[in-house]
Amino acid sequence: MITTSVRAAFAAAALAVLPFLATAPAAQAQVSPAAGAPILRGPLTLVQAIRQIPVADEQRAGYKRELYKHWNRGLDPADGCDTRREVILSEAVEAPTVAAGCKLSGGSWSSPYDGITVTDAGGLDVDHMVPLAEVHDSGGYAWTPARREAYANDQGSTVTLIAVTAKSNRSKADKDPAQWLPPADGYRCQYAADWTATKLRWQLTANDAEQTALLGLAGECPTTTVTYDPAP
Repeated sequence: MITTSVRAAFAAAALAVLPFLATAPAAQAQVSPAAGAPILRGPLTLVQAIRQIPVADEQRAGYKRELYKHWNRGLDPADGCDTRREVILSEAVEAPTVAAGCKLSGGSWSSPYDGITVTDAGGLDVDHMVPLAEVHDSGGYAWTPARREAYANDQGSTVTLIAVTAKSNRSKADKDPAQWLPPADGYRCQYAADWTATKLRWQLTANDAEQTALLGLAGECPTTTVTYDPAP
């Protein structure tokens, strides 16, 4: 059974290297951690991080959702839980009961997009922080099928996939920050940071309107920083 330790491990790894990053002379530092640990880039101010995303026009041609295979068998193929359920389990505030076939009952979650508490896993969607269509527009059109699947099921970062209310996820759809922001105002700085970290992790681009919107948010978030782990 997957527990909250999956994501907690990544958070702990990030906290462990922060003292070393704070003393780095450059705006972006690359840390050489212990074997097997992720290489973290940052911390960067939100403005610095946004400026590192290349600006380019979007290319939607050829997009089909099925090009991005999800959900696959997850981090532990033997646990009976696909990626979606593993994310839901890892983000539970109160862990649900897991029955055969990874059927979930009980538990509770806090949806960061709208601040709503959810007590039924059936009321959750697992959102791609950068939606699949936006990924395609921003460089995914040139990816191999394997890389598309890797993004669509990415649990190597704590922010690529996020459990939220179905209503908020469907309101967002495939919109970028120029078109949609979370209704929970207190989450918007973190949303901008997580969006930016995901784009940097996967070497994606941003169009002019998206960059302008992100920089506008950054002006309201002077203490927000971005650290990201480049995708394999």
